[in-house]
Amino acid sequence: MATRGDDGVIFEFVSVGAYVKVSAIDPVTGIEASIVGDPLSGETILRRTALRKLQFVLDKKKGGRP
Repeated sequence: MATRGDDGVIFEFVSVGAYVKVSAIDPVTGIEASIVGDPLSGETILRRTALRKLQFVLDKKKGGRP
């Protein structure tokens, strides 16, 4: 299932056994970051974690973070 967040980021949730893989995709650059988490954590926590990882990757590519 793919959904779009309020900030335009595309989220994809894929159940893999007892876990869920969440991908966050920046629509402007096409850069994707994925996490694997416990579905019992809730969609909000999983989205937030995937978004934080995407922001880290984007910042790293821009040379913002070491």
